Amino acid sequence: MIWLIGIGGSLGAAARYLLGIFINNNYRSKPFPIGTLIINISGSFLLGLLAKLYSVNEISAAVWFFAGVGFCGAYTTFSTFGYETITLIQSNKAVIAGVYVLSSVIFSIITAAIGFAIW
Repeated sequence: MIWLIGIGGSLGAAARYLLGIFINNNYRSKPFPIGTLIINISGSFLLGLLAKLYSVNEISAAVWFFAGVGFCGAYTTFSTFGYETITLIQSNKAVIAGVYVLSSVIFSIITAAIGFAIW
């Protein structure tokens, strides 16, 4: 299973990187790091969906380890989220940092719940 997690993680990290570049190149006038926000919200939705499918035996353990643990684990990014929050605070943008933190946490939880509930 470790190989499935590693391959899924490699693909998730590459997808995060490429999508982040695309978003950041197309949305320069953003109040906060919109790329990471979109990535974490979409990854939370996908992980919620996969978790539900795995919990009701609709996907195999191999698919769960590849897509849920590997891909989603590397696609979503708590470390970048933390770094961007600290950068906003250090740039005297504490209010924007607060909005970023709250919106990230709230929307990620909501989309994970939606992903879990729709199946």
